[in-house]
Amino acid sequence: MCTKFRQQLVGSHDITIVFCHTQPHVSGIFGDSVSVAIAESNEASDFHYLTGDEPRDADRFHALVPVLPRPEIDFESGFKRIPVFAVQVTLFPDTGICLGFTNHHAVGDGSSIVGFIKAWSAVSMLGAASELSAANFPLPFYDRSVVKDESGLGNTFWSQMNVSRMESLPLNFPTNRVRATYTLHKNDIQKLRNLVQAKKPGLVHLSSFTITTAYVWTCLVKSAAGAGEEVDDNEPEYFVFAVDARRRLDPPVPAEYFGNCVAFGMVESTHGQLKVEKGFSMAVELIGEVISKRVNNKDEILRDAGSWVSKFSELVRKRSMGVAGSPRFDLYDTEFGWGKPKKYEVVSIDGSESMSLCKSRGVEGGLEIGLSLPDKKMRAFAAIFSAGLKI
Repeated sequence: MCTKFRQQLVGSHDITIVFCHTQPHVSGIFGDSVSVAIAESNEASDFHYLTGDEPRDADRFHALVPVLPRPEIDFESGFKRIPVFAVQVTLFPDTGICLGFTNHHAVGDGSSIVGFIKAWSAVSMLGAASELSAANFPLPFYDRSVVKDESGLGNTFWSQMNVSRMESLPLNFPTNRVRATYTLHKNDIQKLRNLVQAKKPGLVHLSSFTITTAYVWTCLVKSAAGAGEEVDDNEPEYFVFAVDARRRLDPPVPAEYFGNCVAFGMVESTHGQLKVEKGFSMAVELIGEVISKRVNNKDEILRDAGSWVSKFSELVRKRSMGVAGSPRFDLYDTEFGWGKPKKYEVVSIDGSESMSLCKSRGVEGGLEIGLSLPDKKMRAFAAIFSAGLKI
């Protein structure tokens, strides 16, 4: 278990999001800071347990991530200030250190947060932020004016979010979940790609993302029976994913843009179609079609954006799988001066049936997949996942 022995706030102000009757904005001035908690584990063996790949008690990870400080309301101005980032450093005596991050997604998307962590680690190695430019490290780009919103989507989103109230539900403990890590090697992905090409030779979009997510999605659907779930064959199944829209907009936005610049993709099928042998090939076709015809098409990527909020808020009550992360994210090359990370976990997937995705730590060209599921369903998934790679 993990016991906090000290908590401190570095600096005099918090970087916050300010909410009022209009759209929120990020508030921060020179000298602002974030909450930093210092903790120590009572058991050094926890480090080896938590950094494994096998199924582990999901609840054990929540002691390693900080909770964002409570929002503050300024009754005179009507503003509501919400802290956006918190850090926890947990020491495992004579074994290792865990850095836990919690961020408010309103301040930045996955690409921005990963970029921030990489910049922070680079400063740790170089000794000063001023050295980043000299080392040709890409600096964050903050100019919001480069995002052209001629159709007023920002106002549309804000109005719909005030109605839909898209908020994460609090977790109830115990979660009765285990989390496990699976790795698809480069040759695994190629074997799966070859399998699809043999069955559907006309498909053109067979990226590692498409192959990997289609395989995990269908394995998860098939594991329902082994977990004792009774699902009608006509029950809809959804796969949803966020897309980095920076280079896909017209005009494109700099890759270093710090903020939210994402589009969304959604694929729909049925339980019966995905659970059969040809379900994987069908999932690849569906996902690839959305990416090639919508996501990678500057004229189509925002075509139905006005309905995104309402559409995705409805998925909370439906059978769906999402993705936290990207094949492009490589946090295993993040270096703070203590050696490269031993394990990367996305704790937030405990609240949904989503997969985490990033580059593999020790397998060149491989991808690392994280899942959090009830134990019975995880065992069913593991058997199906492994068996599929042996075909």
